[in-house]
Amino acid sequence: MDAVQIDQVRRFNRTVTERVGVLHDNYLGRDRPFGAARLLWEIGERGQDIRALRERLGLDSGYVSRLLRSLESDGLVTVEPQARDRRVRTVRLTDAGRAERAALDGRSDELAVSLLEPLNAAQRGRLVAAMAEVDRLLTAATVTLEVVDPGHTDAEHCLRSYFAELGERFDSGFDPALSLLPDAGELRPPRGLFLVARLHGEPVGCAGLKLPVGAPAEIKRMWVAPHARRLGLGRRFLADLEARAARHGRDVLRLDTNKALAAAIGLYHSCGFQEVAAFNDEPYAHHWFEKRITAPSPG
Repeated sequence: MDAVQIDQVRRFNRTVTERVGVLHDNYLGRDRPFGAARLLWEIGERGQDIRALRERLGLDSGYVSRLLRSLESDGLVTVEPQARDRRVRTVRLTDAGRAERAALDGRSDELAVSLLEPLNAAQRGRLVAAMAEVDRLLTAATVTLEVVDPGHTDAEHCLRSYFAELGERFDSGFDPALSLLPDAGELRPPRGLFLVARLHGEPVGCAGLKLPVGAPAEIKRMWVAPHARRLGLGRRFLADLEARAARHGRDVLRLDTNKALAAAIGLYHSCGFQEVAAFNDEPYAHHWFEKRITAPSPG
């Protein structure tokens, strides 16, 4: 990793933490630190499953418990087990908690104004645009990829969402029973694998890799949730699966797609895939692609 880039990231972190006031015990002039204030904001009007809250913020269980006990003792939240499963606890704002959250929102608006006010109009535009780009890239960096069994709950969620979207976008609709879908065994080692992408613990994408004996590797069922697009996840899936196929000794990677998926077609071209003659009888395919790949260098 470039040492200059690392130094710039650290300098940026110091500037932001100082400027937005997270170093103070009384964040935004209230009676609690930033961590507790952020929890109040994340809990929101409808409450939150504590486990989901921890995953969303990437916080240690013990730390979240301490913060919640503090908020509960101040009368700002209630914590109760769910009726269906008492191991699952839900946190909700009290009336006092809603009032405190509203006060924090007002102070946050004032802080935003204080950041923008000293700048001229052009500088404000540049700062806000830069913040939006940083937010997008930092969000992209929090997405995780994991190999899971195709029968995993998150895998099935992604595939159902994928099929539903294809049904809306394809001229003829989409019936999984008519497609050349790989069976689950074709996406389990050693015949293949299935990747799921998660953002803050939520499944937001998937991609499968078939590794048939004596044949090119093939990418199947790559999908990214609409709200997770523009994070570079499609390109990341392709790079990851290409590397995995190469490590399995394959020198050709294939995929097919429908004419309605114009953004995907553009992505494949930009990632070095070349259109070729049809190599299967997929009834929903209009374009077939291949890419020559090489095994990673040792060391």
